[in-house]
Amino acid sequence: MAPEGRIILIPLLLLAVLFSAGWIWSDQSWLKWITPALWLLALFSLQFFRDPPRQLPEDPLAFVSPADGRVVALENIDHDEHIGGPAQRISIFLSVFNVHVQRVPFAAQVDSSSYHKGRFLAAFNQQASHENEHAATYFRSGDKRFIVRQIAGLLARRILTYMEAGSAVARGDRLGYIRFGSRVDVVLPSSFKLSIEIGDSVKGGETVIGYFGS
Repeated sequence: MAPEGRIILIPLLLLAVLFSAGWIWSDQSWLKWITPALWLLALFSLQFFRDPPRQLPEDPLAFVSPADGRVVALENIDHDEHIGGPAQRISIFLSVFNVHVQRVPFAAQVDSSSYHKGRFLAAFNQQASHENEHAATYFRSGDKRFIVRQIAGLLARRILTYMEAGSAVARGDRLGYIRFGSRVDVVLPSSFKLSIEIGDSVKGGETVIGYFGS
């Protein structure tokens, strides 16, 4: 289980146990409605905050998905300041049933990170990439540069990022976490060769989404 879920799961389990005891030892009829609901919420939290191990691809040049979910957009960008020229954006939508751990997609150094206030549109909305609250982490690996953006959704209100400027990170390292439905964007050079299409399901740390061009 992801440690980010303990702050939610532990209180839910305690409440569920207490209400279960009250249901057994008292004649309060309202407890028979509250108690099952608490156990259902606890089970949902166990499912939501799971953090399964992932098997990285053997090819060290493979750029993997930073998140679980479904590819909902592939867009061209005329110019991105960090990339230093034309770029492309891959958008991955995470439903509440996806694993919500984000992983470093390629061995690199962290240039910087930033947090931007914004709206809380539904994460599958195309405008979410531009308008929603998000955290951005800027990476470089030699002459290769890329950005990972963790974007809040309609329900998400907590974005966690563990990257520190100047640190070297390995592919598959934990990058961060978003609580509840959300979106993750990856910005890459226009020369990056994609291995995925809109509608594809991807797994963070496992699915190869492409390779840097020469």
